[in-house]
Amino acid sequence: MEYDLADKVSYQEIKAILLKCQQQDVVNCYSLEIFNEAKTVLINEKLTEKTVQLLDEDDYVLQQVTSKKRVDADREVEFSDRQLAVIKAMEKVLEHCHREGIKLIGYSDELVAYPANCENVEQASQYCMEINTSHTYKGA
Repeated sequence: MEYDLADKVSYQEIKAILLKCQQQDVVNCYSLEIFNEAKTVLINEKLTEKTVQLLDEDDYVLQQVTSKKRVDADREVEFSDRQLAVIKAMEKVLEHCHREGIKLIGYSDELVAYPANCENVEQASQYCMEINTSHTYKGA
């Protein structure tokens, strides 16, 4: 579930919303001031497993924070909390791609985007745009 914080919301109202949030819920802020206040609530109240994000007027995520407990150092094989936050942000971007009619396809070792309304993938090659993945994507 997603919650939107109004521009004039009090510390106690933010706290009440964050306390009612489940792990998969997200609290959206539309001003930097409210986003910073929500982060302050997370820290002061020591709330964990809560996600707060700053969105622009088009609902694109500008900043995101998820409060977590410090994890044991011996979990080297698993993703770090920061890595999980990045993956969650990437999934959000992919949701936006889906809504805007963009499909992604792997050609060789690069990630390529093409318009979703291309019925035939072979024809899509003339419309494809290679995505700069900063060398983090490799085709299977």
